Amino acid sequence: MPLSNCSNSSDFILSGIPASAEFHFWIGFLLFFIYLVAVIGNLTLLYIIKVDQELHEPMYIFLFMLSVVDLAVATTSMPRMLGIFWFDSRQITFGMCLTQMFFVHFLSALESGILVAMAVDRYVAICLPLRYSSILTYENILKISLVIAVRGAAVMIPLPLLIKRLSLWKDNLLTHSYCLHQEVMNLACGDIRVNVIYGLFIILSVMGVDCLFISGSYLLLIKTVVSVAADANLKAFSTCAAHICAVLVYYVPLIGLSVVHRFNITVVPNLHILFGNVYLLLPPVINPLIYGIKTKQIRSRLSKLFSKTTKQGTIPRELCNICAEHDK
Repeated sequence: MPLSNCSNSSDFILSGIPASAEFHFWIGFLLFFIYLVAVIGNLTLLYIIKVDQELHEPMYIFLFMLSVVDLAVATTSMPRMLGIFWFDSRQITFGMCLTQMFFVHFLSALESGILVAMAVDRYVAICLPLRYSSILTYENILKISLVIAVRGAAVMIPLPLLIKRLSLWKDNLLTHSYCLHQEVMNLACGDIRVNVIYGLFIILSVMGVDCLFISGSYLLLIKTVVSVAADANLKAFSTCAAHICAVLVYYVPLIGLSVVHRFNITVVPNLHILFGNVYLLLPPVINPLIYGIKTKQIRSRLSKLFSKTTKQGTIPRELCNICAEHDK
């Protein structure tokens, strides 16, 4: 494209979900309801895991971490979305766009890493049950958490820096409700080969490797369960159902969004916008529901919690404190 058709605009315009103006309030209301469900669901999980000593096990510690990340993902994107539909606040500065871009991708890498850690937990619990407590100690869980965080930061920090080196833009209109590296780089007039290569490297080396690792762990799990068809193994494998659902909820929209952006697929209008919103909003909403329904211990604790709440007519003080801290 000729440079005369390019600009050095420092602001971007967020589009959000295409809809007539009269539907904006209701779309915003729906998004707010989705956010509220995500916040309540994840805070409830955090509260249950925190107060129940029986849930202070590796599996639930990783679930605690997943809920924290899901809350952060929803909070990073939702206020901007609500601003678009309720206040028509579409403009975002270049610096804010880069900041949001980093956190969206960083939190995505954290979630992927935590799902791998949860797969490791299930593998050790089923394939090496006698060594479970010696392998997944609190010290090792802390080390795993640090590795996940450092890896996420290390691979995602270059993304905004690679965008920052680009100064001329074909357009400043973004079709998503948030800043995404794949879309922002496609608006640049300059050479984006480095961005494309690095973005592909991240997909393959982080999400791709994580996905293969999770798949490999479940192949070994299935092999173990089939070869030793003991009731204990079958019962342990049943605890994997929630994790498998969480993996699908995370990876299917991610892969769909990457394919649509990478190959510019436009068979279905606004398909990339649909995948973009599902990719960010679905896991924070669905994960608490999955674990609340599929995990017996959490389901039992939820039943006791709501029974106590119904009898007293009040919300437990600890849950109120968590909500208050989140609102701050």
